[in-house]
Amino acid sequence: MREADSARIAAKVECSRTTAGVFPRFLVSGVIALVIFMAPGLLLSAQNAAQPGGQSGSQAASQSGAQSGAQTGAQSGPKEITIEELFLKSIEFQILREKAASDDLEIKLSALDDLEKRIDAGVSGGDTTQTEFILEYLAMEGSGRISRESGHQINDFPEVRRRAATLLGRIGTEESKNALVRVMLIDDEPMVKAEAAYALGNLGMNPNNEVVQAIEFAYNMEDPQTPDQNFGYAVSLAIEKLAQKTPGGIKDPEAYRLLVKIAQGNYLRTVKAKALQVLDELRSSK
Repeated sequence: MREADSARIAAKVECSRTTAGVFPRFLVSGVIALVIFMAPGLLLSAQNAAQPGGQSGSQAASQSGAQSGAQTGAQSGPKEITIEELFLKSIEFQILREKAASDDLEIKLSALDDLEKRIDAGVSGGDTTQTEFILEYLAMEGSGRISRESGHQINDFPEVRRRAATLLGRIGTEESKNALVRVMLIDDEPMVKAEAAYALGNLGMNPNNEVVQAIEFAYNMEDPQTPDQNFGYAVSLAIEKLAQKTPGGIKDPEAYRLLVKIAQGNYLRTVKAKALQVLDELRSSK
C-alpha cells in the first residue's frame, strides 16, 4: 500500500477512536425559529405604520408575513429530516434505541434480534437510516465507545459487535460499508474484525479500491507471528467476494500481495489453501 494511502487510513482510524459518540440528544428550537421567522414582518410593519399614507399595521404585517414566507420557502427548499426527527416519528425505533443503549447484554442482544427481523422483512427509506444508526452504535459498543467504572471497562460485548457487523453487511448501503470499515479498523477482537471483513466482501462495494486497502491495512496491524486464523480466512473470502462482484474482477497488486502474505504466513493449511485458490481466481478473471 502506498505511504499516502496508509497515512490516510491511519488518520481515519485515529479519528474513529476519538470521535465515536453516543446517541445525540434532541433539542427543541421551535420558539427560536418562530421568532426568527416573524421578526422581518414585525419590523416592516412598524416601518410602514410610521410612514405617512402608509398601510395600516395589520395590512403591512400580513403582506410582510406572506412575502417573508414566500422568500423563506424559495430559499430553503425541501427540509431535510434529521435522524432525531426520524426517531421521534417511530415509537418502535425509540424503544430499539433505548434497548441498544442499555448496559445489559441480554437487552442488547434482544435489540439485535428485533433488528434482524426488520431486515428479514425488508427495510427502506427512513427505516434504513434508523436501522443503520442503531447497528453502527452496537457495532462500536466497547471498541469505539468505551464506558468505565472504577477504571474497568463495563461495556465490552464482542458478540454484540460481531452480530451488528453481520447485519450491517446485509443493509447494502454506502453508510453501512463505511461503518464496517470503521469497525474492522478499530476493533481489537479478532472475531469482530473477521466478521466485518467478511461482511464487506458480501457488500461487494470497493470504490477506488478503498475497501481492499482498508482490509490490507487491518491485516498489517496483526502480529505476523501469531495471526488469527479466522481473520486470515475471512480476508481471503472478502477479496474473493469483492472480485466476484466487481466487473472484470480485481486488478490490483495490493490484493495479490495480501493473498501471498496469507499463503506464506503462519497459518493453517486450510487458510493458506484458500488464499492460493483466490489468487488463481483473480488471475483467471476477465
